[in-house]
Amino acid sequence: MNLDSYRHLADAEWLRASGLFVAEGRFVVRRVLQDAPDRVRSLLLTGTARAALGDALDRVPAGRPVFVVALEAMQAITGFNIHRGCLALVDRPASLDLASLVHRLGDARLVLALEEVANADNVGGAFRNALAFGAGAVVLSPGCCDPLYRKAIRTSMGATLGVPFARAPGWPRDLDLIRAAGFALVALTPAAGARDLAAFVSDPDRPSRVALAVGTEGAGLSAAVEAMADARVRIPMMPGVDSLNLATAAGIALQRIHETFG
Repeated sequence: MNLDSYRHLADAEWLRASGLFVAEGRFVVRRVLQDAPDRVRSLLLTGTARAALGDALDRVPAGRPVFVVALEAMQAITGFNIHRGCLALVDRPASLDLASLVHRLGDARLVLALEEVANADNVGGAFRNALAFGAGAVVLSPGCCDPLYRKAIRTSMGATLGVPFARAPGWPRDLDLIRAAGFALVALTPAAGARDLAAFVSDPDRPSRVALAVGTEGAGLSAAVEAMADARVRIPMMPGVDSLNLATAAGIALQRIHETFG
């Protein structure tokens, strides 16, 4: 693999067709080298980034190139201002179908489902929250951003590499696979008719396993998802505020639900 491969950072289709994703930033690259060094195809680093990675580079498999260039050269090659000067091309893991994901949930009690969340920052933030608050998996509708898009990985601080995920091509009916595994489908919505989140989590009859569904900013969850939900919950806010950033809202709800599981 040569330097020309790094000219395709913005071409998501080329990366997927090549079976690759881009790890960006020292934290994410270090994590990949710790967790899955054999997947690393090559690295492109500035001298400063190479020094910062230190002993982590000892885990690069033999024969995999580590290119070290000046920051200006990196920007010329990639077409981006990679201000941390640290990139790796990594083999994508095998995709999971939804049935396989459900089979692997084991005793997980919390799942996050995202509907039409196309913004990479929101997907990355949602995965970061999912990891922090014990979600066993993330389920994605077809219109969601690729969690292995480099910006989503970076925003998630590598959480998209650690939390299992699958797409649900038959969304929303495929959510019934989650429900069949014993999860109550809980729709997060700002609608006035939804139940207060605090009341939901404090209810002694609350479900023992929850799949929290969160919709894209603006449109929110579709009517179809809300209609099939076992419960609809809302985060109470001050008058005049109608919504929160998606990742913020998901984080609040995941934390409150996770807390009830002890």
